Amino acid sequence: MVYHSSFVNEEGITKACGCPLLPLKSHIKGPAPVFDQDGTDIVDEAITFFRANVFFRNFDIKSSADKLLIYLTLYINIALKRLEGCRTLAEGTKAIINLGLEKVPVPGEAVFPFAGLFALPQSQQEAELFRNYLKQIREETSGRLLGCAYRPNGTPNKWWLAFAKRKFMNIIVP
Repeated sequence: MVYHSSFVNEEGITKACGCPLLPLKSHIKGPAPVFDQDGTDIVDEAITFFRANVFFRNFDIKSSADKLLIYLTLYINIALKRLEGCRTLAEGTKAIINLGLEKVPVPGEAVFPFAGLFALPQSQQEAELFRNYLKQIREETSGRLLGCAYRPNGTPNKWWLAFAKRKFMNIIVP
């Protein structure tokens, strides 16, 4: 059974490309609202559910927050693939920073992985808002993922990096 997002109430949440711009527990500057409660945000959910959800080829969408969960699951898979050859936390941090510097595609662009899942942007402003949100959420996810993928002594955590070999929804990660 696939794990779904607990963020089903979307009242007062801004949307872009059919995806809610959910609040984040983040210090990274961007368009995401600040998560002001104690508890888990969408990034925590994505990291917690990743090792279970990565095994599924189909993902039944129950709310629009599930779209973001799917996107983050694929992103974590890509990040783990980049971390796979890194033997120290310093090397892993460098690889993640390089991943963060890549251009973030949005729906409507050829390299966007989930073309049919997200709505096309209605304007250039919506596209930029969504691109900036995805960039912010990717940076936040990367930072938190390093804490899981590497032990406190800086060595790789094989129980996390082993999942780099998995294909999520049969998508081949470059």
